[in-house]
Amino acid sequence: MPYTFDLLSKDVVKKLQGKDLRPVKYLSDAAKFRQFDILQKAAQSLFWKSEDTPVGYSLLQILEPNFPIPEPEVSAPLSLKHTLSQKLKANADVQAIAEGSASTEFAQSCGYDIEVQKTSLPYSKLESLQNRKLLDQEPYFVKDYRMGRTNLYVVTEAYEVTKDTVLEDSSSVDLSGKALIPQYVKGQAQGQWQRKRTDSVTIHKGSVVAYKKKQLVIENNTCAILLSAHPKKKTFLGMLNMRPRCGFLARSEEFRSGIETNFKRLQDEVSLRTEQLSLLSKDARDVVFSSLLPLLSDREVLHDLINMLELNQMGHMDGPGGIILAELRKDSIPPWIDLKNLILYLLQALMVLSDIQLNLLAQSMEKRLLLQQRELVKSILQPHFKYPWCIPFTLQPQLLAPLQGEGLAITYELLKECGLQMELDNPKSTWDLEAKMPLSALYGSLSLLQELVEA
Repeated sequence: MPYTFDLLSKDVVKKLQGKDLRPVKYLSDAAKFRQFDILQKAAQSLFWKSEDTPVGYSLLQILEPNFPIPEPEVSAPLSLKHTLSQKLKANADVQAIAEGSASTEFAQSCGYDIEVQKTSLPYSKLESLQNRKLLDQEPYFVKDYRMGRTNLYVVTEAYEVTKDTVLEDSSSVDLSGKALIPQYVKGQAQGQWQRKRTDSVTIHKGSVVAYKKKQLVIENNTCAILLSAHPKKKTFLGMLNMRPRCGFLARSEEFRSGIETNFKRLQDEVSLRTEQLSLLSKDARDVVFSSLLPLLSDREVLHDLINMLELNQMGHMDGPGGIILAELRKDSIPPWIDLKNLILYLLQALMVLSDIQLNLLAQSMEKRLLLQQRELVKSILQPHFKYPWCIPFTLQPQLLAPLQGEGLAITYELLKECGLQMELDNPKSTWDLEAKMPLSALYGSLSLLQELVEA
């Protein structure tokens, strides 16, 4: 697997070991997590995490001008380096490509060598920003979020790259010996075949690889930064009670209000969305389903679509994502169906899954395996959801029976990628707490995708 910016950021956070330090996942967002930048987190589920999304504004742009701004403290540059080099060599009788004995060698080299520095605001300086007045003409995004559905945060600490850095990843495969290589020669060839691949990406000076955030609280025309986590605080105080508590929104809020989490809660949360999707016309469901299918091969585009939906930007987007946005703009969508948030819920669940799982899910969609897979995932989650320890279990034969051949292989790989120990010739596995969140996201994804294809 290529060494990506995402892997670099996660490794930097691991090395720095800072409390509440978070990695920046996408290079395209690396300039949007700087000091004072405002983030939003529109969590659609209690059972899987959503990512912080930059709103495109700095706190300084919404505060009343002509007031002193605290100067961030800048640390000395810190050098971080990670190198991975591995080589695998083996002799094999590879019948598909060779006659006789062939020697194969695989080599990979990747990693990074970067210099970062921390810009931060200590508590003493953060206090000077408390109860500061906002602009009289506040930006549209603030007005949009005043309905209280989304909390806003401000970046208070950021680790920025101090100079342009190239992230490289190279690999090579060598095949030597007496081999038959049909695409190059006719007959046998005594010699060597080699394939090399090199990927590189430039991380520009000023890019943020890790950050910390604090929640904003906005009341009337002033704002404050919460210096410590306060689970009951909302960014826009007093707005939740002003919202009409009806149907989908009211029931969603009830789920966030405090009883112990269990599989029934996950099932109810997902059922709320599938009920809403069932009210959508078949044509609209077909459009969303067929547009999602090609998006599963491009996580960056999925991320961009999530950003646009979270920021309520329904403008132009190329490809399948643009088709989904166009569907959302149609007047034919009944006002009681919150299609934007239904799609956001599904997209956030998909983003929890690995690239391998997204590819397998696309194959499952094409082969119409979703219903059988959903029931299988449910049979794993339901009896084990509350257990924080490892428990052996056996998959139910009647649920495996409809999944034969390639369908069964695809399904097993989906489950393995969640963190379960799965073998095609063995229905036994072990429940692992680490598999709970990806399995929950997989259950939600399968349920909504299946609802989109049901007549």
